[in-house]
Amino acid sequence: MSVPEQLRYSEEHEWVAGLGPAQQVPEDGIVTVGITAHAADALGEIVYLELHSSEGDAVEAGEPCGEVESTKSVSDLYAPVSGEITAVNAAVVDEPKIINDDPYGEGWIFKVRVSGEPGDLLDAAEYGKLIEEG
Repeated sequence: MSVPEQLRYSEEHEWVAGLGPAQQVPEDGIVTVGITAHAADALGEIVYLELHSSEGDAVEAGEPCGEVESTKSVSDLYAPVSGEITAVNAAVVDEPKIINDDPYGEGWIFKVRVSGEPGDLLDAAEYGKLIEEG
């Protein structure tokens, strides 16, 4: 299972791109969020993505901010960081299967301008251990 080294992860299987090695927020404060390949595989083919927030809205780390519906189940999508949504990937809203096809690339879901510290995110080794333990 692919667990890219450069990303940070939530225990709810979202990834965050753009944080530095010690979780430093980038200069512009904007990070990219998606769901992991492990989550996408576990869900099966994703057929519907609903975000409860849109550009300009605030999200709170650990709080649900949307739903992902697949052929197997419906799961909440959690914000891994707190901040303001600066962009939503319209391509995955229109065609959610992109998340299955390229979860760490074209399958990104939204971008957030982080407010405060990013919080307790896992590095690749910690996330790898989490999914191994099931």
